[in-house]
Amino acid sequence: MNRLLKSALAASMLSVFTWSAQAQEVKIGYVNSDRVLREAIPAKTAQAKLEAEFAKRDKDMADFASKLKASSEKLEKEAPTLSESERSRRQRDLVEQDREFQRKRREFQEDLTQRKNEELSAVVDRANKVIKQIFEADKYDLIIQEAVFAGPKIDITDKVVKALNAQGAK
Repeated sequence: MNRLLKSALAASMLSVFTWSAQAQEVKIGYVNSDRVLREAIPAKTAQAKLEAEFAKRDKDMADFASKLKASSEKLEKEAPTLSESERSRRQRDLVEQDREFQRKRREFQEDLTQRKNEELSAVVDRANKVIKQIFEADKYDLIIQEAVFAGPKIDITDKVVKALNAQGAK
């Protein structure tokens, strides 16, 4: 029943929209958000800022991983010649180092994700303001950002990217 009701509602809204569209021209625009976040200068600036901010920690994590791998390989190579107690001690040390590495990697990922979300949010806010300006200036009736398919006739992504780029990395 619920499904039938939704279908009937959708059909009636579509017919109203079609009737309305025949009565007057409906202006619809589409913005590809992924493209905006890939191509706009503020998005590129935010990405570069994040890379610079996290470069040292990323390098430190890579160095830590290399040392851990080298220690593991060394233990594997020397294990046959080590006493049982020495081998156990080194294995415990290796397990502790691996735990420390996993903890640091998790913290790094959490910090990076949080900062990405902050920077992305700022870019999305700016993009939404630009989209609203375009909406008002060009008198659109509807601008959508998520669609399964959208033809090039209604795609205003280039206009949004150009407007964001004109603002620069303010």
